[in-house]
Amino acid sequence: MTDCIRGLWSAMTTPLDADGGVDHASLARHGAFLLANGCDGLVPFGTTGEGTSFSAAEKLAAVETLLKSGVRAEQIALGTGSPAIPDSISLTRDMMGLGLVHAMILPPYYYRDVTEQGIEDAFAAIIDGVGSDRLRVCAYHIPQISGVPTPAPALGRLRKRYGAVMAGVKDSTGDWNSFLAFRQHAPDIGTLVGSEVLIARALKEGGVGTICGMVNIVPDLVKAMFDGDAGTANMTAACALIEQPFLPVMKSILAAQTGDAAWRSVRPPFRPVDANVGVRIARAMDAIRQPRAAE
Repeated sequence: MTDCIRGLWSAMTTPLDADGGVDHASLARHGAFLLANGCDGLVPFGTTGEGTSFSAAEKLAAVETLLKSGVRAEQIALGTGSPAIPDSISLTRDMMGLGLVHAMILPPYYYRDVTEQGIEDAFAAIIDGVGSDRLRVCAYHIPQISGVPTPAPALGRLRKRYGAVMAGVKDSTGDWNSFLAFRQHAPDIGTLVGSEVLIARALKEGGVGTICGMVNIVPDLVKAMFDGDAGTANMTAACALIEQPFLPVMKSILAAQTGDAAWRSVRPPFRPVDANVGVRIARAMDAIRQPRAAE
């Protein structure tokens, strides 16, 4: 049975068509690009994929596109977290109906005055509601965006209760102590980092990989982080070039790299950034990626 997500997985950006819907042809091309450039798997509709801006039907249709394009079901993890537990259960069940087993699940967000036990109850309710031993949950910890943490002790207890179904956690805080807390309190689950600059360090301390956004634009630099500390300086420099707002800027860079202006499209409440922003950052990243000619 497939276990937790391991290796290099992409938090995919989501291409849009002229009407603001998912551009399925572009999505398939981008998925093929990522897999051909070192990714072990794809995570559509996470934070980098504007996941909370798409309906369940849109997400499932996009997954079907990736499957039809040749991506294997075990290479896809769908973001299925929702403020409403029944919605998370329904989407996760439907995802599994397409053959997927990996679900990246946020704790229910919106209410901030919740307890650790309440968050544990929420994950338990989702797992019980889906009711499948095939399910592999990767909890998502990004409190700086969602406003709600995924407490490490709660995941440790969930692992003891559900075994392999509570498979992993993606820690996107960028905080090393947060990563260590997951390793301490939930040592039997696979801990992945979202911060690219921590990949090499995390692997040395028992981490199992990354689900990250920068691989959309600099897959070579991210892949190098799996070879040790040598790539950390380049990765740090590339990350430092990213400006806010992160998602529109990321898409503007992709537009510059691919020559496809459609990549600049985002869903409200975001708005596209100036095309020159992407061009400028893409050129700066090329300077990092390409060794200077010998003088």
